[in-house]
Amino acid sequence: MAGIFSKIFGGGNKKSAAGTPGALVRETLESVIEIAGLDLQFDVVNEDDERIQLNVYGGDEEVLVARDGQLLDAFQLLLTRVTQHQFSDQRFIITVDNSGYREEANQQLIGLADKLKNIALDKGKPVYFRALPPRDRKVIHQYLADDGLVKSRSVGEGLFKKIKIVPLKGESTRENTAEL
Repeated sequence: MAGIFSKIFGGGNKKSAAGTPGALVRETLESVIEIAGLDLQFDVVNEDDERIQLNVYGGDEEVLVARDGQLLDAFQLLLTRVTQHQFSDQRFIITVDNSGYREEANQQLIGLADKLKNIALDKGKPVYFRALPPRDRKVIHQYLADDGLVKSRSVGEGLFKKIKIVPLKGESTRENTAEL
């Protein structure tokens, strides 16, 4: 196993033979897929000075999205860390997806957040969203931040936290907006 880590992270602070962050990402993902023995390919969807977006697909696609896309998350984290290590003076956002899986999952989260927001407004009491990883919580918090009727915050310890959706009191309540 030390072989893959020395190949990915190299020895010392020397730059990758790949030369560019995009080339390093492609080289690393190809190696990981080959070593794991997965029937997967990938395309670079977008690559610029700040962002690299990949779409991974193939015969083992179901493994990518199993368990709420944990393998997609693992690929994304590994590629981000490798790029940060080799190009520490630059910052990149690396996104790994599978045929729109992330967007579909985000829309499902937003739909559920909208239902819980309405329950909180109808009852006039806080409601809680199940424990979620940071990526999913960010989607919900960003969606609810645009809504003037509720606020949200993460509650709990550790990586997975619940989201508390609280109706705002005062002028922005559902009853007051109905009068307008």
